[in-house]
Amino acid sequence: MCKSGAANWSGAECEPEQEIRRGWAVATLKVVLAPDSFKESLSSVEVARAMARGVRRACPDAQIDSVPMADGGEGTVEALVSATGGVYCRRMVHDPLGREVQASFALLGKGQWAVIEMAEASGLGLLKPKERNPLLTSTRGTGELILAALEAGVQRIIVGIGGSATVDGGTGMARALGVRFLDGAGNELPEGGGSLGKLETIDASELDKRVKDVRIEVASDVNNPLVGQRGASRIFGPQKGATPAMVEQLEAGLARLAEKMAEQLGQDIKGVPGAGAAGGLGAGLVGFLAGRLRSGVELVIEAVGLADRLAGAQLCITGEGKLDSQTAHGKTVAGVGRLARRLKVPAVALAGQIGPGAQQVLSEGIVEYLAIKPESMSVQESMARAPELLADAAEEVVRRFIANSESGEKRLL
Repeated sequence: MCKSGAANWSGAECEPEQEIRRGWAVATLKVVLAPDSFKESLSSVEVARAMARGVRRACPDAQIDSVPMADGGEGTVEALVSATGGVYCRRMVHDPLGREVQASFALLGKGQWAVIEMAEASGLGLLKPKERNPLLTSTRGTGELILAALEAGVQRIIVGIGGSATVDGGTGMARALGVRFLDGAGNELPEGGGSLGKLETIDASELDKRVKDVRIEVASDVNNPLVGQRGASRIFGPQKGATPAMVEQLEAGLARLAEKMAEQLGQDIKGVPGAGAAGGLGAGLVGFLAGRLRSGVELVIEAVGLADRLAGAQLCITGEGKLDSQTAHGKTVAGVGRLARRLKVPAVALAGQIGPGAQQVLSEGIVEYLAIKPESMSVQESMARAPELLADAAEEVVRRFIANSESGEKRLL
């Protein structure tokens, strides 16, 4: 309940120990905070923390459940560790260019399952701009993290595959687990996507046997196929440093890989939606490890038990850095909104910026969305002040919610 001294949005004060019973309200206001990160500004954990400060200002007695979210990209491990009480494990692995680097994965559920972000070991952020070259970069480090998870004895592995520096079809990952890629003379191909056009033989005889006993799920927010106009090379290659000539070489290599996987492993992954994610790592995880491609946000929602945590809540606040037409297609805000609508919990989205097409989230269960940035403020300043702005926006949402509940209004804001 909102105690005396906590002003509602209209400026009036709640009566001491007043129970809010009309509209959506009940005796104790339960708010679930389920935001994604605000990219280049705050992690989802930091976003939830800032939102919680605002909720407390509006109603000090509110029951707050912070559930940092992600959609399978960067921040997935941190979000799941925070939401489930998992633990970090650190290992030395190889970065996209074969240099040693320390990377983390998480053990959750009493060590029964692991969560891995490929960006930790094979991400674009590990390279300087001048080092970006998908002809050479490899996903070997991601495979080494999977190997470490197998050694920990897990039964389930979630691999988030956003933010890669690679277009190697997951061959580097597979090499770390024992698979060999040979040319016509029986020689090992160099790592990276540039050599795949010479692939003749895939030797999976030494693939780590523990793989078959582990459930591997692949969290992604894209459904691009491996090859073609929407494939890994043409859509994602340029952002990883590929020139137009490199794109064609990578495309030919991935097509060759798909051909050999179908011919020699019986795995037809060429047209599988999502196989092109992370430069074809999606295809590699499916074809070599029998991984299952899933919507990243749906997988995270399941992993953190968001449905149970929303049960009995009166309000859900979610958000992301930029709300636009892409948000409704596989992003966190839309996934949270759909679940909240099913459970009849009003969900509001806060965003750093509102872009074209943002209104599409209203069809995905979000009842209202707000930009935290004042129109007069620059993007740079708003990013620097994001915690303060998020707290203010969350406070405003809760105050309005309480005021409308008390007045019997059948709207949220």
